[in-house]
Amino acid sequence: MIAEIGILGLMLTVGVSVYSVIACLWGAYAHRQALIESGRTAALLTSPLLFITLGVLLVGLVGGAYQITYVHQVTDPNTPLFYRITALWGSQQGSLIFWSFTMSLFTSGAILSNWRTHAELMPFATAVMMTTLAFFVGLSLFLENPFERYWILANNVVVQDIFIPSQSIAPELDRLAQTASGLNPLLRHFGMIIHPPMLYLGFVGFIVPYAFAIAALASGNLSTDWIKITRQWTLWAWLFLSLGLLLGGRWAYDVLGWGGYWGWDPVENAAFLPWLMGTAFLHSVMVQERRGMLKKWNLFLIIATFTSVIFGTFATRSGLIDSVHSFARSPIGVPMFLFWAGMMLVSSILLVIRWNRGELEDDQPFRWAFNREMMFVLNNIVFMILFFAIFWGSFGAPIASELTSGVEISLGSQYFNGVTAPFFGLMYVLMGIAPLTAWGRSTLTHLQKDLLIPLILTLIALVGAWFLGATTPASLLGYGLVFLAGFVTLYMVYKDARSRQVARQETFSRSLWKTFVRGRRRYGGFIVHLGIVVIGLGVIGSTLFQYETQRTLQLGETLDVQDYQMTFERLDSGQIAEDGRVMDIATLTLSKGDQAFESLRPRRDLFQQSDGSFMPMTIASARSTLAHDFYVLLVGWEELSPDRATFKVYVNPLINLVWWGGMILMLGTVISVWNPATSPKRATVTNRVKPSAGVVTA
Repeated sequence: MIAEIGILGLMLTVGVSVYSVIACLWGAYAHRQALIESGRTAALLTSPLLFITLGVLLVGLVGGAYQITYVHQVTDPNTPLFYRITALWGSQQGSLIFWSFTMSLFTSGAILSNWRTHAELMPFATAVMMTTLAFFVGLSLFLENPFERYWILANNVVVQDIFIPSQSIAPELDRLAQTASGLNPLLRHFGMIIHPPMLYLGFVGFIVPYAFAIAALASGNLSTDWIKITRQWTLWAWLFLSLGLLLGGRWAYDVLGWGGYWGWDPVENAAFLPWLMGTAFLHSVMVQERRGMLKKWNLFLIIATFTSVIFGTFATRSGLIDSVHSFARSPIGVPMFLFWAGMMLVSSILLVIRWNRGELEDDQPFRWAFNREMMFVLNNIVFMILFFAIFWGSFGAPIASELTSGVEISLGSQYFNGVTAPFFGLMYVLMGIAPLTAWGRSTLTHLQKDLLIPLILTLIALVGAWFLGATTPASLLGYGLVFLAGFVTLYMVYKDARSRQVARQETFSRSLWKTFVRGRRRYGGFIVHLGIVVIGLGVIGSTLFQYETQRTLQLGETLDVQDYQMTFERLDSGQIAEDGRVMDIATLTLSKGDQAFESLRPRRDLFQQSDGSFMPMTIASARSTLAHDFYVLLVGWEELSPDRATFKVYVNPLINLVWWGGMILMLGTVISVWNPATSPKRATVTNRVKPSAGVVTA
């Protein structure tokens, strides 16, 4: 019965989504408001329908309904309740439904908050969002249905089918439970449990600005209305995507056992590409809001952001690339590629039509002058170069080589680090200069005056870095650029608060607080910049100064690692009754001189699979301080001689700044999102037109 409810929920969702698309577009072209309202109601029905569908799948996971193939594939009788719940997005079929459900929530929120204030855009925006939702739910219904079940035919053959085959019976649950696969051990980590939902929220969140951009092109309302409507939605999507990337890095650092957090894996890059484009968009729209410029460019950026989400989803779910992060090869590859291509085609046609009609001309011409507009454009160019360089290394080069030579090449971290490092450095340069420039026109004299104090502070910080060991030209250059961007940000905050203090004759602390409260969008952005600065310091330290060594130790033997001494105390083995895994745990004592700090317990977990084989997972142990991580892996031992074990040790300087910087970045984003001035309800509406005015026709 559970499966039937889920299948019905998917069918009804596809039906109401398609109806909503037809009703909204037909109503807009025929000027029939009642039909448009009907389409809106249908769109709002998708959230409860998918909630029920997701709920019954969760009931099956928690209740052990092993006849459902998805439940059989991602759980077993030993799976704890917590992991049964998170298995909801642990594989292809469940994650697609979860993806669709989160998209329906964003869609419903955007419809409810803007229907009355922006009526001319809503039919087209709703149609775009419902088209996308119908496609993804259709994938779940027809190609990746999680409610497919096992059946025994009359000849005793076990088959998989969504519906009940003729003359068949359901296998005994006990028999199915014995062969259930269980959740992938790599997913049994807090970071990986939260990482996928955050990525999905980030990915699907960009549907809202994309849909309203297409609505602006289709309706002819090409003012800044669509930007004002979607500012908060874009920030939320960017925040979730940033958190997803951060948690993915933490998962890789804790579980994959290579001492790092970012390996330029194609799946990592598939999530990073829309982040780059979304970041460029968030900066670029400020130019249009303040100066009426870059209208074409902003539309292009948001189209590129969401279509890169769709392409990345296609790449990671179709089997196009092989990765520890990716899903297995799937039949959804071809339809998803066609959907991505169709989305690109329709978006491009609408953009070109409005462009050719001269309806996207800027309010004032852009000039290559020394001002903030130019800084933002240069910033966008840097992000675009990074986007294409990473896209080529992740997808372009492998696909091109396979098509031309039949051999798929893979560009490693040496390519990515070498190509991207100069442009990330340039990004920090622009972060340091842009806040000091003025809109319209700025002067070098003014820039030199404002740069003086940040430059002095940067030089002082570099002297400190030199004495702490950063003596290479690359490290000094990198730290210098990052320090400058950080000190400029702090200087701008101080300057604004000081100006208010002088004008209002109040204490500096009160001026600082009032400055933040009354300009949360601006100063939330400054906090985001500080987060990027802290991340930059962590990346430079952990990349340029990482120390690595590997050694086999006897019981009681000590390994000297820089200023530390690591002593091998014992090796324990045992089986966990809860989930059946076998654990091998080494106990190490970490000391410095005569002072023993703590015991480290790196381990290796072996999870037994349904076929009797074991899947290993390496769990590091680390001593974390602000200065560095002392990170240890148990990589091997001799079973016949358990008094010997091999350990790999990394010392990762400043790596915790990566995580702390991410927290600061998210804090700044939340402050910007909560700015009342960005609320859709308070957004002013300009250049209103009727739904039919300027509608693009064939």
